[in-house]
Amino acid sequence: MQQTKIHAYLSFNGNCREAMSFYRDCLGGKLTFQPLRESPLAEKLPPAMQETILHSILVKDGLVLMGTDLLGEEGLKKGNTVSLMLHCGSEEEIRDCYRKLAEGGRARHPLHPGFSGDLFGDLTDKYGNQWLLHFTKQK
Repeated sequence: MQQTKIHAYLSFNGNCREAMSFYRDCLGGKLTFQPLRESPLAEKLPPAMQETILHSILVKDGLVLMGTDLLGEEGLKKGNTVSLMLHCGSEEEIRDCYRKLAEGGRARHPLHPGFSGDLFGDLTDKYGNQWLLHFTKQK
């Protein structure tokens, strides 16, 4: 029986390639893109949309982050109902990821020790997405 998992899927307004590349630079991993021109939908859409990203995926160990430029009729509506929780494997990793993700964004709560000595912080990146970063120190 497979374990149930949740993967974050982000929607962008034409800057999916830029944003997902930024996340790869911050978090590492392998990033792939499927432009609209490589899909069966391509022939039905105007040439200006051919480089639009239909699907992208960033994979690093257990991390899976997906994204797209395709939006429904309502368009892109940013809100505060979704955050991306990043569990880091080391203190060095959490500090590096926090610094990179906060660049051009807003560091809401800098990394700080929690009740049990864990490190925790949150920020909004330059694309308006909210991140929660956590590292559990081994006792």
